[in-house]
Amino acid sequence: MSFEELGECELGTQEYWDKLYKTEISNFRNHKDVGEVWFGEDIADRIVRWMNKNVPKESVIVDLGCGNGMLLVDLFNGGFKNLNGIDYSEDAVVLAKEVSDHCGTSTEYFVKDILKDNLGEEHYDVVLDKGTYDAISLTSDARHSRETYIDNVHKCLKDDGLLVITSCNWTKDELCTQFEDKFKIFDVIPTPQFKFGGKIGSVVSSVVFKKNIIL
Repeated sequence: MSFEELGECELGTQEYWDKLYKTEISNFRNHKDVGEVWFGEDIADRIVRWMNKNVPKESVIVDLGCGNGMLLVDLFNGGFKNLNGIDYSEDAVVLAKEVSDHCGTSTEYFVKDILKDNLGEEHYDVVLDKGTYDAISLTSDARHSRETYIDNVHKCLKDDGLLVITSCNWTKDELCTQFEDKFKIFDVIPTPQFKFGGKIGSVVSSVVFKKNIIL
């Protein structure tokens, strides 16, 4: 399958996210508004339900580009305790820590950039991504950034580790093509569908990949 790069956009810049999370920190401190839930609460609920059915509670989990951390709050409330969140925006991590404290959950948060920082070799059982790969796909050097992301996620996962990735920019088939060298498809999390012109499609793709062991 061939596909075109999406093109550069402000959502692919750290400046955009720093500005957004500065505003959301203020809103949370003043009104206890946690801010936007990326892709909506329904998608987050579907991911959590899938995790509850398919992933052991003791698994070591990291959310890449955790934002306000609400996905990890939901997972903590579902019984997962070995949770980590990383984001390259320091303001996002500040917000996530404050939201976590407010919700009474216990999660480790770190300021890290998946494209630049070492996340640990074979450290995680599950990597979660809800929109971060989308943002990386909108950077000025998207192809190289996507390849670096795939390599780094592969390195930080344990053997047979899982990547749960949710995207509104790429279809399931496009994701499978982009990840096929390092990952194999494990499952697809159903997402809401729409029908237009007699064709059925999804607004959001949510795919679970398993790490390929490369000798």
